[in-house]
Amino acid sequence: MNPFDYERAADAPAAVALVARRSGASFLAGGTNLVDHMRLGIASPDLLVDVSRLPFDAIERLPDGGLRIGAAVRNSDLAADPLVRQRYPVLAAALLAGASPQLRNLATTAGNLLQRTRCAYFQDTTTPCNKRSPGSGCSAVDGNNRNHAILGASDSCVAVHPSDLAVALTALDARVRVLGPGGERTIPLTSFHRLPGETPERDTVLEHGELITAVDVPPLAMAARSAYRKVRDRASYAFALVSVAAALSVKDGTVVDARVALGGVAHKPWRAVEAEFTLRGAPATEDTFRAAADAELGGARPLPDNAFKVPMARNAIVAVLRSLAGHEPRTEARTDPGAEPGTEGGAR
Repeated sequence: MNPFDYERAADAPAAVALVARRSGASFLAGGTNLVDHMRLGIASPDLLVDVSRLPFDAIERLPDGGLRIGAAVRNSDLAADPLVRQRYPVLAAALLAGASPQLRNLATTAGNLLQRTRCAYFQDTTTPCNKRSPGSGCSAVDGNNRNHAILGASDSCVAVHPSDLAVALTALDARVRVLGPGGERTIPLTSFHRLPGETPERDTVLEHGELITAVDVPPLAMAARSAYRKVRDRASYAFALVSVAAALSVKDGTVVDARVALGGVAHKPWRAVEAEFTLRGAPATEDTFRAAADAELGGARPLPDNAFKVPMARNAIVAVLRSLAGHEPRTEARTDPGAEPGTEGGAR
């Protein structure tokens, strides 16, 4: 690990100013992702600005009935919050599907959104990787790409985003509140993460020095009927091959509205807009659910080792929608006793 300076920020404007004036500076919260990357030689910040003690650790009701989740709220606190479990069960389920209890006690909401890919080539500094070293090439394109993207990839990068929570928040139309050198702004989560294009080294639209302060979740009534399903190689210690976050509103056998997002399939949490369009106004039947999945996955471009993800994603979408429509019993969010260490932490 390279030498670095450390400062504990007195307040948010001071933290922003400290990072903004040094190009090699980074924010530090839980540290469960960033510190690992520093050890591996992937990240080499020359200054860490500790924001873990700033007053962003509250879960608050908003006047419009929505929810504000502070950037520093720990994953364990968010998953256990009674209001979250009652009104947004997909969030609790997503958090409990990843990470170990120890990591959930440390990892933060903002850090979770800022996790970087777990692509093996990205984490191996002896191999070419455009995300780590722009212009060096993507080893996964012709290498081991079983866990990689089937949607939205480019010749420059086929990595996938690892967060479970970000997928659930994307389905719920969450918005990210940010403080930067130019003041405050709010970014829809659907626009927060980037597809790789020719600049895969940029995971998000954040500018240097911008600090996440909170995530706002709108008062979506149908979110009370929401679910998260994660398909992985093992019941523990594995990232999603495919995951689905969904909320469904059905009246008199017809889908009134739907929200669907996918994980494990793209460089960013993938909002399934084609599936949603197909679902709205259609009968809440398995045929409709399959048609919605097919509409979303029609543009999939699997790699040599991951063509299985297409039928896997189709079946996962159908299974979640069947459950939400009442065709089969839903399981409540519960702690996975062997959940994966390092899954949903992330830190800055």
